[in-house]
Amino acid sequence: MSIELRHLRCFLAVAEESSVTRAAARLGLTQPSVSRALASLEQHVGVRLVDRSTHHVALTAAGRVFRDKAAVAVAAFDDALDTGRLPHRPLRLGHAWSALGPYTTPLLRRWQRERPDVPLELLRVDDRTAGLARGEVDAAVLRGPVDTPGLATELLFTEPRVAAVPSDDPRAAAASLTLAHLAAGPVVLNTVSGLTTLDLWPPEIRPTATITVANTDDWLTAIAAGRGVGASAASTAQMHAHGGVTYLPLSDAPRVPVILAWRSASPHPAVRQLVALARAVTRPR
Repeated sequence: MSIELRHLRCFLAVAEESSVTRAAARLGLTQPSVSRALASLEQHVGVRLVDRSTHHVALTAAGRVFRDKAAVAVAAFDDALDTGRLPHRPLRLGHAWSALGPYTTPLLRRWQRERPDVPLELLRVDDRTAGLARGEVDAAVLRGPVDTPGLATELLFTEPRVAAVPSDDPRAAAASLTLAHLAAGPVVLNTVSGLTTLDLWPPEIRPTATITVANTDDWLTAIAAGRGVGASAASTAQMHAHGGVTYLPLSDAPRVPVILAWRSASPHPAVRQLVALARAVTRPR
């Protein structure tokens, strides 16, 4: 049995819709045909990709890994067939929360001047690679180490870390804070797209209480509500000001690498120029 593109499209539709019925409607197919395509794909790869019952449809752990690979494969196929429009289609730049910080607007303005024929779309995608691994974007601004296979990277700059505390917290009056200052209370961690993990703290002062959220908006809301404190990159303070959150320099935390990443296979034709312009606007003069 050979696997065709239709098998991958059916799987991705089921993954996105969390429903075989809705996936079939979206693809213009019958529900049995989508179910057969999904079963054939699972038989071919030799592992269950989707847990299906009368009450729910959800990806298995293997299915989540396969989804990212399938999305990249389908996106590459679509790009290969779209050779006439490809040079002029929008260049999609993903980010998880703060883009390029203070350099975001200069990059967008310079791109518009130099490449008006190729719109640059800035998209926020709440996952670890800002949609790049799933094929949702052509390039992405990432923070921290990048170890996803198949990605090419360019280090643009590094930025300091900041602490984020409720504005009515006594610590908000300090000139700066240390990691030890944050370890006393619950720490709010964005485990889906965020940068900070407990490994930021040395073992001897590691926080014992955490609150997990799934995106930057919920991270800010939890801190403003006094449920905990947080740590992030300096661009977060610039791009996500909040009346209930005070940002302070985090004096003993390592700097954060800000990286531009793209798929090394079948990149958008304008990616190389994006890299060059991003490098130009972020380099000290």
